[in-house]
Amino acid sequence: MNFVKRAGLSLWARRGRTLLTLATFLVISAMVLAGVLINDATARAEQQARRSVGAEVNLDMDLGQLGGGGSLQAPRIDAATVDRIGALPQVQRYTYSMWDRVILQGDAELAGGGPESAMGPGGTVGTGVLDSSLLPDFRSGNFTLLSGRHLTAAGKDEKRLLIEERLAKQNGLEVGDTITLAGNDEKTTSEFTVGGIYRDPRPSTEPEPEYDINPGNMVYGTVGGLSALGGGGSGPLKVGKAAFLLEDADVQGAFKDEARRIAGSALDGFELAANDKAVQQMTGPLKSIRSTATVAMWLIALAGAAVLALLANLAVKQRRTEYGVLLAMGEKKSRLVGQQALEIVAVAALAVALSALFAPSLTQSAGRALLGREATAAQEKINSWEPPPPGSTGLDQGIDWNDKPVENADPIDTITVALDAGDLTTVSGAGLAVGLLATAVPATSVLRLSPRTILTKGK
Repeated sequence: MNFVKRAGLSLWARRGRTLLTLATFLVISAMVLAGVLINDATARAEQQARRSVGAEVNLDMDLGQLGGGGSLQAPRIDAATVDRIGALPQVQRYTYSMWDRVILQGDAELAGGGPESAMGPGGTVGTGVLDSSLLPDFRSGNFTLLSGRHLTAAGKDEKRLLIEERLAKQNGLEVGDTITLAGNDEKTTSEFTVGGIYRDPRPSTEPEPEYDINPGNMVYGTVGGLSALGGGGSGPLKVGKAAFLLEDADVQGAFKDEARRIAGSALDGFELAANDKAVQQMTGPLKSIRSTATVAMWLIALAGAAVLALLANLAVKQRRTEYGVLLAMGEKKSRLVGQQALEIVAVAALAVALSALFAPSLTQSAGRALLGREATAAQEKINSWEPPPPGSTGLDQGIDWNDKPVENADPIDTITVALDAGDLTTVSGAGLAVGLLATAVPATSVLRLSPRTILTKGK
């Protein structure tokens, strides 16, 4: 009799065992498929999050080296070197900045409210930037440009300013008006044009955390214009920090290597750090449910495989007489092993097909429930973070500014499960491998015996 037909008759004759094997295979297939689907869905969501946030590498002073050799001088780097790094093919856009004290001249006054300025009458912070649109607060939407336009690299040598609306109202300034500033030496002065007016939502009573001034008095200007107030002469422009937006998060390593090659010793005292905090905040719940799904998949799949192995071993022992008779009739051992393999393949294929019908919808529902709980917990943790009181670093209260949540980076709470041919191939391969190993190993051990031995010893 054809061994294919014999396999079909065997499955039908042993319907109870076949259904039990099918149920075991169905559990294994469904769990493996659910794990694969969740892994794929979370990977796609993470990739979309990275693309939406973008890859950013910050050049800033290395706090671990600050003060080395008895010096407390913050390092600075030539802007020309940063420009060469910014010209690398991995970079989409970049900016750099420097800051110093500037003093309002003439009848101009600082906006009222907030802490008393430690920079003297009319003194405030002037931050020179290459591209103000790349400042974190503008990129996140925290700051809003009300009128005018951003400072850009094309006009870096022009004398233009961005001022907060409270400072503008205090002095009756609009875009296109001029204001005179003095540098930190209180001697060098220059006239600047108001290029834009922005809004900082923080109240005047909440000091700017880095400089401890009224946030309404923060002034941003072109790097060329503000550096001329520093009294540094005709030397090269030097900056204290820079930020590079990359084309793709996957090229961070290559970019860092090229940046170090170009800058060489100019990077001493600096570090190149990937700013992926927003991505980590958004994708934290995804990583949690991925690990949970993976553990559950392996536990249930291994338990199912163990049960399947026991069933297969028992089935082979029960068929010792059948094997002996067939071998005595001249049937080849390879065809008997092939029959066992065909039976398990038929059951496994049916289990995979059934799991493909209902597993995606069940996985979508389970993934939505799991992710919803994780995202809610993550959002509650974000909402519970509070900054230290004004004038405090927070160290004595155990508050780390690095733990400050990133704005407009809410944890992802939805995923989309999609079944493709690759997923089915993975599940089919895993199921068939388990089934064939569970069946072929005990079958081969029995078939190594002679027909006389099998029939003499019976079951």
